[in-house]
Amino acid sequence: MHKVIYPLPLLFLLSACLTSPADGSPKVQTTSEAKRESITGAVASPLRDVNVLRTKIPPILLEAMADPYQRPNPATCAGIAAAIVPLNEALGADLDHPSEDEQDIMDKGKGAALGAVAGLASSVIPFRSWVRQLSGAERHDSLVTDAVLAGAVRRAYMKGLGEAKSCRPPATASHVRTGPDNLVPTQGPRYPVR
Repeated sequence: MHKVIYPLPLLFLLSACLTSPADGSPKVQTTSEAKRESITGAVASPLRDVNVLRTKIPPILLEAMADPYQRPNPATCAGIAAAIVPLNEALGADLDHPSEDEQDIMDKGKGAALGAVAGLASSVIPFRSWVRQLSGAERHDSLVTDAVLAGAVRRAYMKGLGEAKSCRPPATASHVRTGPDNLVPTQGPRYPVR
């Protein structure tokens, strides 16, 4: 009888495990990003499915979830910049900044391979979708996604306020074109339009 009770405290201790990116950055990761980051993340996929490992949500994103449109205090360019910097740390680079970690074909292949390893590791759990629902892993993943969305909305709102006050980056968008140039059509419609 005592042999059954001993693993329970260990299980409760492990259930409080929170994860962060392997590179030590404060950027929040969704479960799918964590699975594709490293072999450790891929192999730990079943632990995420049973909600033993959880993604830590930075407090700045929880504040953004509470009220993404809260005005900064003080509502100056410095106050807006001070509110945007922690959001940039939690979310990573915004769309107006060139990506520092451009993925080449090898990185994409590595991510696909790690995704396959994570899928294989997760396949050891029977009725995986039910287990994720019952353990709370699905609910926590939804909370992480909502927090990332709220943080992105908050950052966009703050940059809009900075734009209205004619602030300089990071309190406003940098207006640097970061996307591919071939997305803007240079000629008329591709197909006839009535």
